[in-house]
Amino acid sequence: MKTVNYDREKAVKYAQRWAMDRNPCYYDFEHIGGDCTNFASQVLFAGYPVMNYEAEFGWYYIDANDRTPSWTGVEFLHKFLVNNKREGPAGIETGVDGIKPGDIIQLSFSEGRFHHSPVVVKCGHPPKLDNILIAAHSYDRTDYPVTNYSWKDIRFIHIK
Repeated sequence: MKTVNYDREKAVKYAQRWAMDRNPCYYDFEHIGGDCTNFASQVLFAGYPVMNYEAEFGWYYIDANDRTPSWTGVEFLHKFLVNNKREGPAGIETGVDGIKPGDIIQLSFSEGRFHHSPVVVKCGHPPKLDNILIAAHSYDRTDYPVTNYSWKDIRFIHIK
């Protein structure tokens, strides 16, 4: 198993570079369900350049038709990150106080499931809801206050 440290600086630089644009190396899923988790996965890969090629439970992208559900699906990414004990990035659910730039926030806009995966690009010390800025796709954002969203539920995933 290949282990590397998560480079938060590279992840955030990638997020800021591509938040308002699309990297031509990846398919844009915006018009077929949303591109937010695809973008979050690209950011994670920029900071942790190791994919997990397990077909069903891994995390990888080769092309639009050859990828895992965790690369582009909100709930699947969460499940992969918090359960991953093998190659690829891993995370833990935390409170707002455990969040850092390069981490993932997931938002639920209606009861029952999460819908959006913005990436933290800046936060105060200590992190609080009113000092976290995100980058995201689908509704493209950069340096956008997370409090500008109206959500039913929020969860924070700290990348280990």
